[in-house]
Amino acid sequence: MSRRAPLNLDFVASVRRSPWPGLLLLALALGIALHLVVRYQHTRIEVERLNVLQGLVAPTSTDTSRKGAKRDDKDNRTDEQTKDAQATVRQLALPWAALITALESSTSKDVAVLQVQPEAQQQLVRITAEARDHRAMLVYVDKLQQNQILRNIHWLNHQYQNDDPQRPLQFSLQATFGDAQ
Repeated sequence: MSRRAPLNLDFVASVRRSPWPGLLLLALALGIALHLVVRYQHTRIEVERLNVLQGLVAPTSTDTSRKGAKRDDKDNRTDEQTKDAQATVRQLALPWAALITALESSTSKDVAVLQVQPEAQQQLVRITAEARDHRAMLVYVDKLQQNQILRNIHWLNHQYQNDDPQRPLQFSLQATFGDAQ
């Protein structure tokens, strides 16, 4: 058996520093925090005073109280949401199947429909399409006028696409649909 070296333990505590610098720093931080709280309260009171003065100088036309103004804002938001909901319902209530059937039955290999923009409130539809030539465009418009869904078909514009090598004729039409006259 081998002999082990003796274990040397140091039971002497290290010298502690004085707590006064830490306490002084804590007191300073608390003083600064108290000062900031007092400044915040004074600033908040000043802002409230200026808001009251502004309300006295320039009152709102409907109600001078904040509650009235908040109510008006809420009513405006509710009205906007109601209008958006009604517009969505009108879009969903469009005779989509009949409109698409009318457009598909009028197309030919010489005409490509690019865009269909219905306006539900006015019961109008704007159609943008491309045709190989002027004759194909006229045939397409004649076919559209023969269906029962679209009425009062008018040309909005037409022009040849010179940047395309085949030079197709792009045109826009507007028509009423549904029960509109």
